[in-house]
Amino acid sequence: MAKAWTNNELDRVGAAEELVIASVRGDGALSKPRTIWVVRVDDGIYVRSVYGPTSDWFRATRTRQEGHVRAGGVDKDVAFLDADHAVDDQVDAAYRSKYAHYAAEIVQAITSPQASSTTTLLAPR
Repeated sequence: MAKAWTNNELDRVGAAEELVIASVRGDGALSKPRTIWVVRVDDGIYVRSVYGPTSDWFRATRTRQEGHVRAGGVDKDVAFLDADHAVDDQVDAAYRSKYAHYAAEIVQAITSPQASSTTTLLAPR
């Protein structure tokens, strides 16, 4: 049976300004952690690569599709799942709302088609 985020974890990770992400490498060790933005949509936690699918951290998530995240006081092993792109508009809206206090160019970059192509659902494992 798949694990789910608790309501408390969803609230804490969803409210966190940033998330620290590390993927499991081929040898089983965690990669160097990266700090990225994170949003919550309903009961899902989503991340994107602002630089699209060529970003090192994003490409690393494709290898084993497992890793570890930290945000809002939550430390969790996760699976990196390709998001159903039917949620892209909701994820865009979440990024625009949560990060509106940043320069418009930065928010436009994380909601661009290039970034949207990397929308990843974080699933507890």
